[in-house]
Amino acid sequence: MIGAYGEDRMKLSRRAASGVYNFTVHPYEAPWRSKPAMWSRNHPARIPTWLGAAVMLLGVGGSGPMAAGGDTKAAHDLDWQLPDPKLRLPFAQEQPIVFVSPQQTAEWQKLKGFWNPTTEEATDPATGLKVTRRIVKLKMPLGLSTPPRVPAENPLTVARWELGRDLYFDPVLSSNGKIACASCHDPRRGFTDQSPVSVGINDQVGGISAPTVMNSAFNPLQFWDGRAATLELQAQGPVQNPIEMFDGKGDAWHLAVQRVRAKGDYAQRFRAAFGTEPTRDAIAMAIAGYERTVLNGNSIHDRAEAAMRRRVAEEESVGFKFKPIDYETVLKAAVADGDTRALKALKLDPSADAATLKQVAEQINLGRELFFGKARCSLCHVGENFTDGLFHNLGVGVKNGKLPDDGLGRFAALPTGHKSVEAVGAFRTPTLRGLVSTAPYMHDGSEKTLEEVVEFYDRGGNAHEFLSPKMRDLEAEQRYRLSKAGGQPYQGPEVKLFGKSQTPIVPFRLGLSAAEKAALVLFLRALEGEVEPLVGDPKLRPPMP
Repeated sequence: MIGAYGEDRMKLSRRAASGVYNFTVHPYEAPWRSKPAMWSRNHPARIPTWLGAAVMLLGVGGSGPMAAGGDTKAAHDLDWQLPDPKLRLPFAQEQPIVFVSPQQTAEWQKLKGFWNPTTEEATDPATGLKVTRRIVKLKMPLGLSTPPRVPAENPLTVARWELGRDLYFDPVLSSNGKIACASCHDPRRGFTDQSPVSVGINDQVGGISAPTVMNSAFNPLQFWDGRAATLELQAQGPVQNPIEMFDGKGDAWHLAVQRVRAKGDYAQRFRAAFGTEPTRDAIAMAIAGYERTVLNGNSIHDRAEAAMRRRVAEEESVGFKFKPIDYETVLKAAVADGDTRALKALKLDPSADAATLKQVAEQINLGRELFFGKARCSLCHVGENFTDGLFHNLGVGVKNGKLPDDGLGRFAALPTGHKSVEAVGAFRTPTLRGLVSTAPYMHDGSEKTLEEVVEFYDRGGNAHEFLSPKMRDLEAEQRYRLSKAGGQPYQGPEVKLFGKSQTPIVPFRLGLSAAEKAALVLFLRALEGEVEPLVGDPKLRPPMP
């Protein structure tokens, strides 16, 4: 799925009038990506006005109001249905899933594992009677204190979660029955495909790196360019994308829904979980619900923070401040517990490197100080998910001071009337959790290793007209302007002039030493967490009482 969270390129070579395209005019969906001379990129709301009107009136692709000979019910039956209470599981038999975060200390500590079946007393809204029903409490990983937001219209239940997980791994949603969400967002590869760009239906190659699904529940906007506001909207893009899962024949989603209805016991399960037949709406909800549980945490850094807080409490110290001993404490515990996964992320062998743990702990702590200080990483990578959720232009993909043709990023996804020059070439700040398993890096997969990423930032990215101010030496740029205005010679870092206004751009060089770069990379490796195996392995069935 070239981008269940990414984007793609394609040439519009088919005829719109033939009904081949599945046009869905929605401000957050982009089933294609086209050349700028032909269409505005990434935003079907920017279809030419005359064609958009024709699509809506004529129902091209079978989803317009006049589709199916004017039969409104037939037109939307595959897209959505009103739930039938007689089909849906009774309230008392539904099994809600609730998140329990480390902030709920007492309850969180009592939970033994990730998936915890239990019961609750609840009032049936239909009858007003009190019932005892089964629920599941999900123990969120250490380091994530805020539960994902669950939309009121899509409550998380065991039945919906199981449907979402099964569909995530099922190629039934693709036209040729070969591509699933997991094809490009593989749990074994950090919920990516570990490739600069992905290969979709009929071996077509996309144009952007598929980002990880891990912790996507915390993204304010989805996709690299933020064109989807929710996971439910994001889940609908790949199925109708002619590079990813759609062969271009007929209505992508209607055919996918029909395939789901015809396969196995899906129809029966959707009736029980949603009170409807499988529909586009319900399928999107199911997949989104599953993706909200793809949580990555419990990294060495998370454990060190917990150790630091315990130490400070025992010392009755003032303020919470990391020390190398905090990392050393958890590294020793990982060796004692045989936690090879966490140690491997740091390139440590528990049997051979036990004597070096103090030195490694000092390096990680130095890397952390650099991350929040000299290296300026925390200008964008903030909070417990290490991202501001915003969009920045780092100069990724820039050559000779020019953005690539398909590099408009967030600017292209903004609706007409809301374009901002500050969004040109800007892409979403990704989480830094799970970095070891999600290489290569950047939205175009252009940096193969974390070492290359650090070198990229150390030089200040790639200079061009729209480089983010956070990547620039603004003081040097101002000195240049003042010197020119005063007719004085400029002294300072090299200045490059871009655009018609000859804007002076000076990339901010970090000036990190080799030792500092190595320490920073080690800290980034210490952010490598884990996802519960039950979530990533469709063969595992959740325990039930």
